[in-house]
Amino acid sequence: MRLWPASVFISCMLLGVNGFAFVMQGAVMLHNPTDMGADKEQATTFLTGDGPIMNEIYRPQFHFTARKNWLNDPNGLVYLKGEYHLFFQHNPFGREWGNMHWGHAVSSDLIHWQELPIALSPDSNGTCFSGSVVVDKDNTSGFKNGEEDVLVALYTGEGHGQCVAYSNDRGRSWTRYEKNPVIPLWPDRDPKVIWHSPTRQWIMALYIEQGSRTGTKGIGFFSSKNLKEWTCLSEIGGFYECPDLFPLPVDLDPQKIRWVVLGGDGQYLVGQFDGTSFKPESELLPLDLGQNFYATQTYSDIPPEDGRRIQIAWMRGGEYPGMPFNQQMTFPCELSLRTTPEGIRMYRYPVKEIEKIAGQRHSWKEISLSPGKNLFDGIHHDLLDIHIDVKLQQNHRFLLRVRGAEISYNAETGKLVSLGKEADLPPVEGRLRLRILIDRTSVELFGNEGRVSMSSCFIPGSEEFSLTCEGGPLDISQIEVIQLNPSPGAPPLDEKK
Repeated sequence: MRLWPASVFISCMLLGVNGFAFVMQGAVMLHNPTDMGADKEQATTFLTGDGPIMNEIYRPQFHFTARKNWLNDPNGLVYLKGEYHLFFQHNPFGREWGNMHWGHAVSSDLIHWQELPIALSPDSNGTCFSGSVVVDKDNTSGFKNGEEDVLVALYTGEGHGQCVAYSNDRGRSWTRYEKNPVIPLWPDRDPKVIWHSPTRQWIMALYIEQGSRTGTKGIGFFSSKNLKEWTCLSEIGGFYECPDLFPLPVDLDPQKIRWVVLGGDGQYLVGQFDGTSFKPESELLPLDLGQNFYATQTYSDIPPEDGRRIQIAWMRGGEYPGMPFNQQMTFPCELSLRTTPEGIRMYRYPVKEIEKIAGQRHSWKEISLSPGKNLFDGIHHDLLDIHIDVKLQQNHRFLLRVRGAEISYNAETGKLVSLGKEADLPPVEGRLRLRILIDRTSVELFGNEGRVSMSSCFIPGSEEFSLTCEGGPLDISQIEVIQLNPSPGAPPLDEKK
């Protein structure tokens, strides 16, 4: 959860111990943080509503946005009974940051999202900052009431500390734990909770503003047997906000497991975690080098037969002038660890489900593109999945222009540039592979199967779509341009599922 400057907070005036009023554009809207029911009903009125598929000029068509108003950090990413849950930081009353609730959406395929009513609203423990959700399969918490597996949310109550809520109906309604906060530490925040099988305990990675052991900003690790009582284990410095912690096999080898600890900006370490402390085996590394990538989180409880580590981030700082919504998420990506000449590195690549919205395809194989020629002449579409596989000579340079966004590569320097941000990406055996996802206001670039990731937002400035080269003919092994179909909100899910 980003702590924003006071200048962006919605003005408020105190109305006694438990009430306050938000002043928005001359209107006063009463809000009582202890009255969850009234607040939830009022928030839902602002949030939902009838109408056609969201198709405004700057509305992303295959990236998640709230129907209305402000959105930031993805929260509580969890999978249960065929549904991917996406909770998110949300201001249901305005287009700017403030008045943090947990918004909620579900999907059966990570592509088509159905937005549900507000999950968590402010209460006596403050507004609802970021956190995570787990499936408590063994009912270690004792919260289960009925046949459904209980979902348990750990989140930060602003000004109070780490709190617990639980749901016995697949996330449709939530009950606060009566002894909140369970960790009364503030401004420490953004708890990410996982089940650590080797030690049979819950582990929390918590952003700590000033570690008692490190003396710096970083991540504290806590343990619990029941999700309610927590013990501090260790700390690691050098991270800021929205931590994550998870294991991954190296090169898909289940006998070669490494752990990753990740901060909100995508900086990560690879190493070992024994249930008590993290031992780094790498330097601090960047996961994404674009201009709009923050507050990452990965999914909990993905079934073993799937086994993917799926990540979503907030594309912080995008602009959407005149729109009823503000901000968007990245497209879901699968993370993997691979051995490189520099050591073990994390790769990031779009989930395979994007094929569900694939439309018309344009393909070229084993051809040569001459300087001054535009390979994409005559193609016009605003939603694209572009695959590029080219053979490079040292003096080659090529330039991709999409609706005012520019991506270029210089073979002599090995520099990849996307919307002004730069990354080193040397060819592999003389070849370069790029994948680019284009939505109405975003460009997500993946180099050499995800070795480099660059996520950026933009405002379209033209309808141009071109691929040109300099320094001699460009040998194309294969290029495919896939026109994507919009992914409207999913139809109502079967409540008996």
